[in-house]
Amino acid sequence: MKNRTHHRRLRLSAFSAVGLLALTSCGGEDSAAAEDGEDASYGDISIALSWIENAEFAGEFFAQENGYYEEAGFETVEFIPGPGPIENMVASGEATFGTSNAVATGEIIAQEDAPLKIVGAKYQRNPFTILSLSDEGDIASPSDLVGKTIGVQAGGNEALFEALLEVNDIDPESVEMVPVEYDPAPLIDGEVDGFFAYVINESITVELMGHEVTDLMLSENGLPFVAEAFITSEQMIEEEPELIKSFLEAEAQGWQDAVSDPEEGARLAVEVYGEHLDLEMDKELRQAEIQVDLVVTDEVRENGLFTISEDLQGESVDSLERAGVEVTAEELFDLSLLEEKPELGEIPDGA
Repeated sequence: MKNRTHHRRLRLSAFSAVGLLALTSCGGEDSAAAEDGEDASYGDISIALSWIENAEFAGEFFAQENGYYEEAGFETVEFIPGPGPIENMVASGEATFGTSNAVATGEIIAQEDAPLKIVGAKYQRNPFTILSLSDEGDIASPSDLVGKTIGVQAGGNEALFEALLEVNDIDPESVEMVPVEYDPAPLIDGEVDGFFAYVINESITVELMGHEVTDLMLSENGLPFVAEAFITSEQMIEEEPELIKSFLEAEAQGWQDAVSDPEEGARLAVEVYGEHLDLEMDKELRQAEIQVDLVVTDEVRENGLFTISEDLQGESVDSLERAGVEVTAEELFDLSLLEEKPELGEIPDGA
């Protein structure tokens, strides 16, 4: 099905000079107008999405449908569907913003010195999981991995799985890791006991096939890091801070709606933005519902959407280190603009 970490491993061979110059054309005088309290017009922007136009981007769909982007000063907002080299696109100026996870972004910063920063994160809990069938492997705790065969996709997922074993003091020799693709068929057919997956994707797919599933979430078992994080270039942060703050404000409005109304978010994915993908409503609704728990945490309730506390920044960096990615919190995150909007992203009552 998918491996987003793997797709992000496409390397930045060279930054596009034309693309980087194009970043300077966004905003300009209009950003200055925003600072003076006038209505700003930031022109056109684009967002490189980490995956196809499904319910994972319900907040973006709400922001578009309900006019939040327009109210924030954007003439058009283009969604560039993934998977793809998100970090490359943002660093080169091909996309204004991207959505990625801390591991993928940290890896490209560490290895290629990419001029990128995470400026906020939708998923405070990453969605990676070891998926198993409850009446078969039933891997509910890290110790249950011992003696099991786990299907893991090539690329970044291997490093994450090895990090999961390390942080839980499990001898790699006690677990058999076998290569698989992204279709969970080997799990259903009994070829593996567990399957490296997304709790908002493969886990739902298998469940809707009539199987009771067990999920061993990486975020709850020693590898917490943010995902679906907003990334942009350091140049944008320096030259267009008002544009970024306006973007985050529109996104927060959209995600307030997504948290409050998962059913409508799923409908927008199935009937509007992902209409060409033949998405299934049952799956998209389950995804829209489950991801609320990834977005809304106690810290988010206290501080607002997209907030990444110092503790979570540190935990993310520690998780990256266990996966072989050496990067500091200062190199990975810049939350200064988010912190200038303390009222941003309050969680609706009942969500």
